[in-house]
Amino acid sequence: MSDQTKTLQAIKFDRDNIKLDILNQLVLPYATTYIPITTIGDAFNSIKSMQVRGAPAIAIVGAFAVVVDTYNYLNENSGGRNVNHLLQSLDYLISSRPTAVNLANAINDIKELLAKYENTQPLNEEIYNQLLNYATKLYDEDLANNYKIGENGLNYIKESLRKENFEGPFSIVTICNTGSLATSGHGTALGIIRSTYHALNKEQSNEQFYLEKVFPLETRPYNQGAKLTTYELDYEKVPFTLICDNMVSSLINTLNTESKTNNKAPVKFIIVGADRIVENGDTANKIGTFQLATISNYFNSIQNTNIKFIVAAPRTTIDLKTKQGSDIKIEERPKDELTTLVGPQLNGEDVGDKVTVGIATPGIDVWNPAFDVTPHSLIDAIVTENANVYTKDLNGEFNLSN
Repeated sequence: MSDQTKTLQAIKFDRDNIKLDILNQLVLPYATTYIPITTIGDAFNSIKSMQVRGAPAIAIVGAFAVVVDTYNYLNENSGGRNVNHLLQSLDYLISSRPTAVNLANAINDIKELLAKYENTQPLNEEIYNQLLNYATKLYDEDLANNYKIGENGLNYIKESLRKENFEGPFSIVTICNTGSLATSGHGTALGIIRSTYHALNKEQSNEQFYLEKVFPLETRPYNQGAKLTTYELDYEKVPFTLICDNMVSSLINTLNTESKTNNKAPVKFIIVGADRIVENGDTANKIGTFQLATISNYFNSIQNTNIKFIVAAPRTTIDLKTKQGSDIKIEERPKDELTTLVGPQLNGEDVGDKVTVGIATPGIDVWNPAFDVTPHSLIDAIVTENANVYTKDLNGEFNLSN
């Protein structure tokens, strides 16, 4: 794919003509293809199949889909649809990704907008305009908040390294994809990495330290890190090296050992996104996140590495109604995602048709949770658009209500 065909715009919403197109992330990084979303059913299918993914992006696509669906209905003059029909469609849409709280929050907000109308009230222009205003505001605020998250995360990183009197190069590890492709733009965890590199690269850093390299995890079984995060880092010209999910311990140990003799850049931060953060700070994110937190805790305890484990997400990801991580419903994915690989045939620079390749014994039992829950005890900081980064008190507890 040429640089001219690359894009980081995951969501295209035409505010004049009320049209929604999403970037099909299942064919990245080999092709740039947009899919029209004209109904709530289209949005359900795109979310369920992971053509669009990332908790903030899912919520935005869901909200815009409700707008487009309602707009098309009103302009078709088909008649017969009322508020109750729309409410039923909203319940259907929310079931496409139950773990991601952003979608639930957006749908519940829309339900509140509809609450002042009778269930038998036909859909009309007044209702449509409220839906449109809500969805566009959601998109605009998410984009603005992502830049705030990036800046707040950068400040936390600088403060942490200054307190440690750290000097020289450092590295960051991340998992899944949490950048522009998962949000309205810039990103959450990857947004912090993007902001940090632009401020603290070797040529521009005014500090005694600089970000030398990012290590994205492959993120099996769906490979969002290999396909999407590398795509974004390559697009932004941020130095990176892809690693498998099971290489993290060896990577940290190797870099920490060699940093003492060969000035290698040790891992100082692991930065991840979130699909749901509950009241006590327990965080649901892509499967493998809990493993990263456990690994960093081990090295901090045994080797005194002082790796900071950072969760980055907008405030809309915080679920104060759920007390602890054990109460989070974890989505389980189809077994074939684990037993097969899907990708295009490559012949030099030519990209052929997609094929499915088996990589496991046919018919075996498979456990394929899409997310895991990282206990708040293993999290050092939660970065949102709020200027004050959430850190734990002397009792080891977060206060996320402010």
